[in-house]
Amino acid sequence: MIFLIIFFCICGLVILISWLKINPFIAFIFVAITTGLLLGIPFNKIVGSVQKGLGDTLGSLVIIIVLGAMLGKLVAESGAAQKIAEVMMNAFGKKYIQWAFVATGFIIGIPLFYGVGFVLLVPLVFSVVYQYKLHAVYIGLPMLAALSVTFGFLPPHPAPTALVVQFNANLGLTLLYGIIIAIPAIIIAGPLFATTLKHIKSVPLQTFQPAALPAEKLPGAASSFLSALLPVILLIVATTVPFIFTIKPVLQPFISFLAEPAIVMLLSLAVATYYLGLAQGRSMQSIMLVYGDSVKDIGLILLIIGSAGSLKQVLIDSGVSTQIASQLDGLNINPLMLAWLIAAIIRVCVGSATVAGLTTAGIVFPLIAQTHANPNLMVLSIGAGSLFCSHVNDSGFWLFKEYFNLSIADTIRSWTAMESIVAVVGLGGVLLLNLMI
Repeated sequence: MIFLIIFFCICGLVILISWLKINPFIAFIFVAITTGLLLGIPFNKIVGSVQKGLGDTLGSLVIIIVLGAMLGKLVAESGAAQKIAEVMMNAFGKKYIQWAFVATGFIIGIPLFYGVGFVLLVPLVFSVVYQYKLHAVYIGLPMLAALSVTFGFLPPHPAPTALVVQFNANLGLTLLYGIIIAIPAIIIAGPLFATTLKHIKSVPLQTFQPAALPAEKLPGAASSFLSALLPVILLIVATTVPFIFTIKPVLQPFISFLAEPAIVMLLSLAVATYYLGLAQGRSMQSIMLVYGDSVKDIGLILLIIGSAGSLKQVLIDSGVSTQIASQLDGLNINPLMLAWLIAAIIRVCVGSATVAGLTTAGIVFPLIAQTHANPNLMVLSIGAGSLFCSHVNDSGFWLFKEYFNLSIADTIRSWTAMESIVAVVGLGGVLLLNLMI
């Protein structure tokens, strides 16, 4: 019964948005309330669940997304994106630019949260797409596959790190095994799969489409790269410093403060405001107008992401994820495959990779002692399953759809398929490693 309710509610969401052309924000709120009623949440608690889901989702993302949009807009308007595109094309050539973005996405995806990496790197992808008339989905999806894999598989991201602790796994071994599995998953779900997507027409957000400037008006390469990549540099430094140097206890709160993504984005925007704005002869008023325009462009995206969080919260508050997991707990299959299956089904129903991973951990934890399953591989199996089949109840789905300006059908054909390939290849890698170690 639970599966039918969720199935029909998700189908209803798709029909409202794609067939009846209802605004996704309105559709999500309507479906979230309807789903809550059907799943038995009391009348006096449904609105609270909707509000909590919207608030929690936007509370963790809105500062990062807004500051990232401002930074991306300035990078585009100042000509820095054009300069970066020229340097990258000269260094790698048009033929290998896709692989350059894949490598970049994987390297910076290890310390970055997915949303931060998306907001930082997608504008750079768009700049190359506009400059050299390339296919946006073909170039961008492989980089996002790399970001997604690092988010789901590898510490220090929240879910993998929490699973390592819960299963008493070895952080170093989990990271090593994760990288071994991640590389083929990225290659298959990224560059190889993207060759089938060249027919998808994508006109990305106008906010990242700058007018071409003459060479003499472009900022320098150093200023352009520093401004665009400073958030990445700061986050990597903040992540690695505690492992390289011994931090005095009195300084640890300060280091943690500087490592917060919101603070990193704010500092980076301040640097970009100077180097790409004031130092280029722009007035502060004109820079603020650029920032204001960027917020207008992403307003609807924020509402859609927040409303997707409302549906997710309703599903969590109803207890549906725990019920589904319990129904699958008795299946007599390989524990690594069972863990993947439970995480995948919860992911499809709830939409959150982190929720799917952490919920599954509580269910399968006894299996490790009973079956002597490798705890490091169990972390990776759950991580792979938690990425399976991202669709309309996942905020990442809407982030990709709205930034790349795609239809729901094309988003499913590209984004959902890519995430599913990553999950399946990840499971294959886990099972293969399990035979070898």
